[in-house]
Amino acid sequence: MDRAHLDPATACVHGGAGPEPFTGAVVTPIYQTSTFVQSAVGEHQGFEYARTQNPSRQALELHLAALERAAHGHSFASGMAATDAIFRLLEPGDHVLLPDDAYGGTIRLALRVHAPAGLVIDTVDQTDLDAVRGALRPGTRLVWVETPTNPLLRIVDIAGVASLAQEHAPQALVAVDNTFATPVLQLPLGLGAHLAVHSTTKYLGGHSDVVGGFVATDDDALSTRLAFLQNATGAVPGPFDCFLTQRGAKTLAVRMDRHCANAEAVAGFLSEHAAVAEVLWPGLASHPGHAVATTQMRGYGGMVSFRLAGGEEAALAVCKATRLFTLAESLGAVESLIEHPGRMTHLSVAGTTNEVPSDLVRLSVGIEAVSDLIEDLDEALAHC
Repeated sequence: MDRAHLDPATACVHGGAGPEPFTGAVVTPIYQTSTFVQSAVGEHQGFEYARTQNPSRQALELHLAALERAAHGHSFASGMAATDAIFRLLEPGDHVLLPDDAYGGTIRLALRVHAPAGLVIDTVDQTDLDAVRGALRPGTRLVWVETPTNPLLRIVDIAGVASLAQEHAPQALVAVDNTFATPVLQLPLGLGAHLAVHSTTKYLGGHSDVVGGFVATDDDALSTRLAFLQNATGAVPGPFDCFLTQRGAKTLAVRMDRHCANAEAVAGFLSEHAAVAEVLWPGLASHPGHAVATTQMRGYGGMVSFRLAGGEEAALAVCKATRLFTLAESLGAVESLIEHPGRMTHLSVAGTTNEVPSDLVRLSVGIEAVSDLIEDLDEALAHC
């Protein structure tokens, strides 16, 4: 059987290298070691020092690369470390095109770390392909795509952006933050992207107990450069973190089924509530990106954002009043979370053109009984 074309549900369980080769262990052991013996100088069994490579990390990388149907995968200590590695592929003077509603941490990294080091950063509404075309330059070397976006859940046409980049900036890399969709719902490399990026802290790990990042690519040269950066900067996950992430990935498909179904019910409930001014979920027919999402995704995801008719104070009141939806940053785990992006995850872009609406609430809809989740929201919205 060709493992490269397994159904996502099967790939989640069986993707990667299979049983551990030395003992036949079904689950890859935690190789909690910092170094490896060499039989002679420069002669070893493929592992020499744990910053460079580790069997636990290798197993995770093979597994997640299989999910993205990618030739190569590289794990990092966090999603931001993975993002940083991609920016480090560039040179001073290179032009980078970001979405105008990218994750606040991505914008912070670009503007406050890499722009001072010489990168030229622009943002554009990537849902508007004409605007993307106008923003591309001959010197554009990276188009960073996020879809669905965080927290406005806009949908970007990956194939459309990749085609424009190839036409107007053929030297540009197209990188897609696939954290919200996961490889179960969306495969960016098959749509023309060069790189797929994840915060594995979120859905891939899925249990709020590990922090990590991942980059997938089919390009041999890019993979070699990413491996160099992994080793040179040392922003790599430890073996126990790799074990936890791989364990979470095995149930990703079944969890995403429940996340998507629960999100659909929650979005439907919120759409009919008098206290809610707008619901942002790409599965709604009214969503501006619904048609594109239907084309490039296998499901619409477990993230739901909504705006309160009562403004910021109403949004803050709802965040405080829920009992099952836990008020906390992060997303993509089995438990439902609620947050106020403007004052939490996206505070770093407050007062800029990337600022998110103050009346916005973001939900990470978990896998609990959806009737209980809706009851929790109904009671919380009564405080508006």
